[in-house]
Amino acid sequence: MFDAAFLITELSFKAIRSSGAGGQHVNKTSSKVVLSWDLPNSQVFSENQKARLLKKLDNRLTTEGILILSSDDSRSQHKNKDLVIKRFLELIKQGLIVPKNRRPTKVPRAVKLKRLSNKKKQADKKANRKPPDV
Repeated sequence: MFDAAFLITELSFKAIRSSGAGGQHVNKTSSKVVLSWDLPNSQVFSENQKARLLKKLDNRLTTEGILILSSDDSRSQHKNKDLVIKRFLELIKQGLIVPKNRRPTKVPRAVKLKRLSNKKKQADKKANRKPPDV
């Protein structure tokens, strides 16, 4: 499919201070990890794979075609880096999946007959509620 190890070498990481509760320690440590990846200048993918990724990740990319992901789930910078790499690789795998072409099929005869018989039963049930014609 693609070489994940080579793809990871194209990523750039930045550690910044995480937001949220955590006391005084949170003001001193940079545990949030921000990953950025330049899709148009990537050497890993062919041109049609890049086009597919551009289409799939279109709402996540900047105007220059850079994908930015961040993780601040853990208090550890290393865990956050691992988490963001896993998320990135999963996103790329999902983006490269080529959907199967749908082959339209005919509605089976038995299904049509069953639907019509159910309609007939319903109509008879409602017709029996009417007062008889005298």
